[in-house]
Amino acid sequence: MKNYLGIDIGGTNIKYALLDRAGNILEQDKVKTAQNKEDFLNEIDKIVDKYHSQIKGIAFCAPGRIVDSTIYLGGALPFIDGINLGKRYQDLDIPVAGINDGKASVLAENWLGNLKDLDNCGALTLGTGVGGGLIVNGKLVAGEHAQAGEISFMRVDPNQDDFNGYAGTIGSAVGMISRVNQAVGNQDLQDGLAAFKAIESGNQKAQDIFKNYCQNIAGIIFNIQSVIDLEKIAIGGGISAQPIVIEEINNQYQKLIHSHELITKTLIPVKIVAAKFKNDANIYGALYNLLLKINQEAL
Repeated sequence: MKNYLGIDIGGTNIKYALLDRAGNILEQDKVKTAQNKEDFLNEIDKIVDKYHSQIKGIAFCAPGRIVDSTIYLGGALPFIDGINLGKRYQDLDIPVAGINDGKASVLAENWLGNLKDLDNCGALTLGTGVGGGLIVNGKLVAGEHAQAGEISFMRVDPNQDDFNGYAGTIGSAVGMISRVNQAVGNQDLQDGLAAFKAIESGNQKAQDIFKNYCQNIAGIIFNIQSVIDLEKIAIGGGISAQPIVIEEINNQYQKLIHSHELITKTLIPVKIVAAKFKNDANIYGALYNLLLKINQEAL
């Protein structure tokens, strides 16, 4: 029996998995994301070639706006702008679907995860940037231009004139880990485990950076909730596997909710939970999007 190939294109890694119809991962791996178009496409081609005889569909997710399997802009990977994934693999004569990574994460959690069957919920993926996906009144929110949920472009600090003032930089988990490692003298700035070891050991510099980061994420969630009013929001990305991340984001969010009497009395807070699928949410969501396409359904 043939299965499905899910490919999650991220700013740091390309993660891929062979999955069955029920969403069970049969095998998975990842490669570093190339930083130019030619090498990037070669890596994708290698993955597809490896599995093409075993699959009956390919499910992609990627940063940027995706319409009819064509990627526009590409978020942290601007060189993938204009790539038509469906056309590139049309000779395989199997369904190909693409979806924005943030939208994939909320689909995954709403399908099989910690947002299962909720009509009003959201997901944030904390990685190189900040991905977002929203389900309102039981429908995935795409928006007029298929760009709803582009949380990375939310302006967080108006005092910054460049992209450093936007959520994509301020909310970058990769950036936070790098700052922590640099502050404590770790040689590998991308080593997430080393960064969290420093945070949990009580290193003051590490804790200050981490708490400030969680405060910013809580602020982003606060802004989303004030506009959309969700029941629950799931936090995904690699760092969500660390329990202290959800704990501290909740702590900072409660401080915001209780920072002013009018806010406390007016706004019902959203429940903040870890995504069930952690770093694999986008793979599951990409598959669910493909299955919806095959069945001609829409969430």
